[in-house]
Amino acid sequence: MESLINFYSKTDFNLEPKFSYEIWLQKAIESEGKKLGNLSYVFCSDLDLLKINEEYLNHDTFTDIITFDYSEDAYISAEIYISIDRVKENARDFKVEFENELRRVMVHGVLHCCGHKDSSKELKAKMRTLETKKMELFHVEQK
Repeated sequence: MESLINFYSKTDFNLEPKFSYEIWLQKAIESEGKKLGNLSYVFCSDLDLLKINEEYLNHDTFTDIITFDYSEDAYISAEIYISIDRVKENARDFKVEFENELRRVMVHGVLHCCGHKDSSKELKAKMRTLETKKMELFHVEQK
């Protein structure tokens, strides 16, 4: 299976350096004992993500991420939609750098595809710990 990570933007946001994010996401997936299939990240606005949330999930709420998981067996594949508006607002609210909040949200979608849930207080705490651990992989020497 050919593995691939694509980044698309429906806003003026441009992810850089793409190569660093590709390496990091692959490391995060492999650290879960999984393999990279095909990942597509779509960076969009609050309104774009609200429309997706209403149409596909019947939720009338803003959110930072929606993940459509197409993973099979050990291969992680998904379409991951991220609201850049929401990530910016969350970064301000949590008093963190935008890039850190973006990475947290990006790896959050991958962790869902790896089978991790966040449907209870305990699972949310575990997910947050995993997100932090995977974010640290971004700073590991990339060759």
